[in-house]
Amino acid sequence: MIRVGLADDQHLVRAGFRALLDAEPDVEVVVEASGGADLLDRLRATPVDVVLMDIRMPDGDGLWATEQIAADPRLAGVRVVVVTTFELDEYVARAVRAGASGFLVKDTEPEDLIRAVRVVAGGDALLSPGVTRRLLDRMATGLREAPDTRALDVLTEREREVLRLVALGLTNDEIADRLVLSPLTAKTHVSRIMTKLGARDRVHLVVVGYESGLVAPGWQ
Repeated sequence: MIRVGLADDQHLVRAGFRALLDAEPDVEVVVEASGGADLLDRLRATPVDVVLMDIRMPDGDGLWATEQIAADPRLAGVRVVVVTTFELDEYVARAVRAGASGFLVKDTEPEDLIRAVRVVAGGDALLSPGVTRRLLDRMATGLREAPDTRALDVLTEREREVLRLVALGLTNDEIADRLVLSPLTAKTHVSRIMTKLGARDRVHLVVVGYESGLVAPGWQ
């Protein structure tokens, strides 16, 4: 059973999401909150797999709450999907950087919302790396200061090469073709990189690629 938390200050939005998700045999909404601080208290008492997180909320907004979840070892298993009114809300990129596994727009189709919950609960990023890269490209000026290459010190040269391709939006199969590897070897490299960097998912690897200067906006 996939356990879901809802964070939104609009009761009707939460009620709609709850009705939709609770109708699924493998999904159950177990936490609701109208603000970030309340959400954190509830998550620490009632574990969930996925949080659907609004950005603009009182008592701690979605960006702050996402950062708190990502930084709390007790909530290491919680995945955050940012739910926003606008596809390129300026806060979405910051939320992804803070630890969110992707985002949805509020007018998404019901079946896409359900699929998103299942995908993220399974440990995958909701966004393809390419979509995330385009989002970061649009907002790169506000996201990064001087590149910090120290995060890459734990990686081998091959792993840096693989990370660069992940950050450019390539899938494991595409990385394998580019580097003349087997798909399994490419997948193994990505998994090791995630472990070494403490990355929650591929979206986080994209962010690390940009923040370390390994990839620059507009690269192909």
